[in-house]
Amino acid sequence: MKKRFIYYVTLFVTAFSCSDDFTQLPAVGALSDQALQNEVGVDLLLTGAYSTLDGIRNNQNADEWTVTGDNWWLDVISDDAHKGSTDGDQANLFEIERFSWETANTYFFGKWVGLYAGVNRANAVIDLISKITEGDFTAKEAEARFLKAHYNFELQKIYGAPAFISVENYSNTEFNQPNPGPIWDEIEADFQFAINNLPTTINASEPGRANAWAAKAYLGKTHLYQGEWAQALTILKDVIDNGPYALHANFVENFNESGENGVESIFAIQFAADGGLSFNGNRGATLNFPNGGPINSCCGFYQPTQDLVNAFQTDANGLPLLDTFNQTDFKNDYGVTSQEPFTPDTTTPVDPRLDFTVGRRGIDYNGWGEMIGKDWIRADFADISGPYLSTKNFYQAGDDGNRGTGDWGQQRAGINYNIIRFADVLLMAAEAAVETGDLALALEYVNRIRNRAKTMPKVQAVNGPGDAANYVIEPYASFADQAFARKAVRFERRLELGMEGHRLFDLRRWGVAEQVINTYIANEARTIPNITAKFLQYQSRHDRIPIPLNAIDLSGGVLQQNPGF
Repeated sequence: MKKRFIYYVTLFVTAFSCSDDFTQLPAVGALSDQALQNEVGVDLLLTGAYSTLDGIRNNQNADEWTVTGDNWWLDVISDDAHKGSTDGDQANLFEIERFSWETANTYFFGKWVGLYAGVNRANAVIDLISKITEGDFTAKEAEARFLKAHYNFELQKIYGAPAFISVENYSNTEFNQPNPGPIWDEIEADFQFAINNLPTTINASEPGRANAWAAKAYLGKTHLYQGEWAQALTILKDVIDNGPYALHANFVENFNESGENGVESIFAIQFAADGGLSFNGNRGATLNFPNGGPINSCCGFYQPTQDLVNAFQTDANGLPLLDTFNQTDFKNDYGVTSQEPFTPDTTTPVDPRLDFTVGRRGIDYNGWGEMIGKDWIRADFADISGPYLSTKNFYQAGDDGNRGTGDWGQQRAGINYNIIRFADVLLMAAEAAVETGDLALALEYVNRIRNRAKTMPKVQAVNGPGDAANYVIEPYASFADQAFARKAVRFERRLELGMEGHRLFDLRRWGVAEQVINTYIANEARTIPNITAKFLQYQSRHDRIPIPLNAIDLSGGVLQQNPGF
């Protein structure tokens, strides 16, 4: 069993912590209990603040997938993933995927409440520390402010105009705050406090705790999201040049136990499969496993798109087809049963990261043997989820320490989720370098990613020696101009970070979501013919998730709805 400090939150903690809900009054008197005003009390509440990284809170009863910390269901809005399973299962998410958005959708509210639970828990730590008269708790406050900044960053990037709950609002139980616009300044201030007061060393005995380097990486990301390119590059370059991080030699090490909290992990949700019922496993992603499949799992959600698969095609020189990747569909078995013959494409050049991101028929699936197609896919051919499986969230064969179960037999993986990993930092820095005109630096960072993909072990054929596909990848020789470099960096983010919950937010901040997603819907219809009849169009209003109707009602109308809803 993997040992993790973050999720060992006992009933003792929850008995003394505040209400997690955004609009309910907390038991503030319990926090001022003299018994908590010491190092043990601070650590208990801080552990509670970390534990909400997965969105699960004290009063969580069901639908844990709506609050998931890895943002998988937000990928479903992008061109990377389908909801998966049958159209009728989790109908609220199906409506989100097809852009029929209602402000009362339980997914929108679940995510909102889960993130504000994190904000409240972080505020509880800061408030408690302010009441302690002896001892130095500056580093603990810095951890709490880092976590608060993380939760607020998620609220900002998802909803666009969240309310900011200050420690003063928290201590006075004045939770119903207005949401007039972005809260970037508050996020930056908390990350800067964390940079100034957290250690620069990694705590090997308690992996998962924030450090100053993680705060720098996150502050760089915050500047990147605001288009503050020079500031972002300066900070991210410091993390790259001087921080304790590097790329794993093998890409797949980011998604198995042996690579967790290793050199590439900057800040991660610490999941653990505890044996028996895995309460510390990834409860938010519990639906996202093959239908039956190699371990008789459930429930067939979160399936990669044909569009994503097409993106991994390369030319004869091993470079991406930046403008033409979707002109030809990579061979798939949609509409073919497992009993009917199918031979996967072994001649078209593809990036080797394809088969560590997407499970497809005829190819080894995470070491479990050949993926046999439709019999592992829950969706019917009349549904819009396609023929593929996700792989990054599924255990590698032999990675038994990450295998966990739930109370109705579902899977709760112990695979850590990297909120920020070093490859992401390299690509954010490359993006900032492009926008500041340093194409040589952008080229260097992108090629570090591509050279790792070139030299890493490849998926092997299931019926004989050799590679499973025609894996061809090479670094770029040069970036001809800024426009080409921008396109190459953005494309590389998709290849490297596909099915990791980043794609929607990249498209939004680049200002291309409407164009890219509507083009994807039209192209996906070549593989799934009935998709256009079921989908509405992505519109500019979809660049923000609506403020949940329940939150507006509970606030007494203080919260204002996003435009268009």
